[in-house]
Amino acid sequence: MEMIHRIVLIVLDSLGVGSLSDAAAFNDAGAATLPHIYAYRGGLKIPHLCSFGLGEIVSIGCDPATVLGCYGKMAEQSSNKDTTSGHWEIAGLVSKEAFPTYPEGFPLDVIQAFEKKIGKRALGNYPRSGTLILEELGQRHLDTGQPIVYTSADSVFQIAAHESVTSSETLYGYCRVARDILTGPHSVARVIARPFKGKPGHFERKNSRRKDFSIEPPAETLLDILHKAGFYTIGIGKIGDIFGHRGLTEEMHTTNNLHGIELTCEAMQGHKDGKGLIFTNLVDFDMLYGHRRDTEGYALALEQFDKKLPQIIKRMSSRDILMITADHGCDPTYVHHTDHTREYVPLLVYGEAVKQGVDLGIRDTFADCGQTIADFLGAGKLLNGKSFKDDIVSG
Repeated sequence: MEMIHRIVLIVLDSLGVGSLSDAAAFNDAGAATLPHIYAYRGGLKIPHLCSFGLGEIVSIGCDPATVLGCYGKMAEQSSNKDTTSGHWEIAGLVSKEAFPTYPEGFPLDVIQAFEKKIGKRALGNYPRSGTLILEELGQRHLDTGQPIVYTSADSVFQIAAHESVTSSETLYGYCRVARDILTGPHSVARVIARPFKGKPGHFERKNSRRKDFSIEPPAETLLDILHKAGFYTIGIGKIGDIFGHRGLTEEMHTTNNLHGIELTCEAMQGHKDGKGLIFTNLVDFDMLYGHRRDTEGYALALEQFDKKLPQIIKRMSSRDILMITADHGCDPTYVHHTDHTREYVPLLVYGEAVKQGVDLGIRDTFADCGQTIADFLGAGKLLNGKSFKDDIVSG
């Protein structure tokens, strides 16, 4: 087998493929993001994902032609169902303790400390969807200049502010203040800046200026290990934010899925030599469609990604491997809530050196993905995960 020099790892944010056995404990029994999108649509035009083996994982009407890749699904071992723990587990770090959540809002001492530091009172401080809270408090924010603080079922402290009232840099400063305060028992996974624009009744979030301030991983991840070993590690999308800007040689921020795919292609073209990892997150599936219950939009975004896959494949050499997975679910058809859902995630592996049609089964942890990447690049052992390298290559 020719030595593998590069892995391109793409996370289709929230593309779950069916409920985990413990989903009921997360109020997610019966959630199944991809199967329910397919059922709602009555079909999906995703021939390239089908050729990688996605239709072997879930029944989504794929043509039973020769499967060109390897396929399976992975269970999450972390005690969460959020972006941070999902990505950390992919990179070998299982979060045994759940991040704190605030179904009644943040404690008074936290909010008072935040307000004192920024010199303003805060509005809100309760769980709400990002679009609904703008309807409820957007006008008051415009009148007072007070930032809107809210959370969700996930471990997040979100701060929204209108671009005409608060500059992006000032809003990011508020988030840094909150990040410094939220430590110890209040170590939320992410503080998120949520700038918005528009007029009452027509507010619109400026997702291109969203910024996440994540807690740093408490131990070494795949990125740290590769970086220390001298490999290039490129984070595209919000990868840098998720990993506390640690373990990356380069960060490339994106405005949407198409931009993420474009930057992935650029990174592949610009780093033909050397050995390393290109790690991409495509967040629109989750942010724009899953949480907003836009099933048709989710389906169209999947079809759009599939149409762009040949551009990525064209840039692959015989020493490259492409892996496609997800970090959790966010079923847009789920009636009980609009938050993430506790699901298996797909695992698709493709490359000239990779065998065709290998069923990788059900992996015990997302970390199997990261350990396999470390194994291919000769980077040693992660804290968790079992490599499937020997199952998918010959020699």
